Amino acid sequence: MNDRTLDRAWVLIAEREITTKLRDKTFLGSTAVMLVLVLAAVIIPALIAGNGGPDKIAVIDDGGTRVVQQASTTKGGDGYEVTRVADRPAAEQLVTDGEVKAALLPGADGYVVLGKDRVDSSLENGLREAAVSVGMEANASRAGLTPDELRAGTKVELELLKPGPLPDIVADFVNIGLALVFYMTALGFGMMIAQSVVQEKESRVVEILAAAVPIRSLLWGKVLGNTALALSQIVVIAGASVIGLVATDQLDILKVVAPVAGWFVVFFVLGFVALAGLWAVAGSLATRQEDLGSTTLPGQMILMIPFFFSVFAGSSAKTVASFVPIASSMAMPGRMLTENVPVWQPLVAIAILLVTTVLIVRLGARLYERTLLQTGRRLGYREALALKSS
Repeated sequence: MNDRTLDRAWVLIAEREITTKLRDKTFLGSTAVMLVLVLAAVIIPALIAGNGGPDKIAVIDDGGTRVVQQASTTKGGDGYEVTRVADRPAAEQLVTDGEVKAALLPGADGYVVLGKDRVDSSLENGLREAAVSVGMEANASRAGLTPDELRAGTKVELELLKPGPLPDIVADFVNIGLALVFYMTALGFGMMIAQSVVQEKESRVVEILAAAVPIRSLLWGKVLGNTALALSQIVVIAGASVIGLVATDQLDILKVVAPVAGWFVVFFVLGFVALAGLWAVAGSLATRQEDLGSTTLPGQMILMIPFFFSVFAGSSAKTVASFVPIASSMAMPGRMLTENVPVWQPLVAIAILLVTTVLIVRLGARLYERTLLQTGRRLGYREALALKSS
């Protein structure tokens, strides 16, 4: 093999990893299952929400009642249900508690649609059109009105009691979803990397490969090939999510999630590359498939603990976790969905993660070189650190 081929050895190994996985029925099947789960997670909640009976709208006077009733007749389906309350504070309480979808209250020149964190565009437009219709009918009963007078009292304004990028439930769901995607992808591909290394050691293929190309090229080929596959899988899943959101008319959620998705890709790639190097080392420490249970345990813990921490920890703890390498890949994108995070924070988190990834990959490369051709027995991490490079 000439020098030019040696320089491109990692490319050949990466291509080998990709083509092997694309022919693997297990890999293709798991990807298909993930797509079905993602579509179900996006579409089913929307369908359930759409079949929960009429949306309740709080009003405090007869005028609001007539507008809601008019909107209900034009909506179709279950329409809207009027909930009569005594005053604005009572209406605000129902909106805050989630007892009603929104409240329609008298405004300075018409009505105010009062929501908690967001109001569905279809609901707002329906009430707005109904207010115009009812107001024009009332004004038209008078004689000699100008067009402006005819439309008097029909202006609808929107107020939110708790403005935010996404509703609490939706934000929590997407937060868990992003963390789960990183966790499942890193764990699934990580185990595949470790298993492929052990298979090559058991079949002695690794000795042939190591004689033909540098061992570090084997490592880089595996890491980059699987990173490309993992990122492609994420893109496919994201495409399925977009299709589901568009099909269920949840474009408001898509507008908020889309910018965060770009940050998530950066965090994902850096975190995955760091972990992929560790998974390859876990495979090189083992001599049989049965050894992987112990050699991959540290990698599983590095994934599992940050996952539960980023999902279930309190706000302050999540803030700290969003700067901790690996944990930041799951915690920071979630924070950006639920909080107004200054741009310097994700940039600092990425810088810390980048430095950590470089250090982990360099350490992983050294351990991989020392342990890949050790086939006599399973090695421990301390023993691998003590070995001299071959």
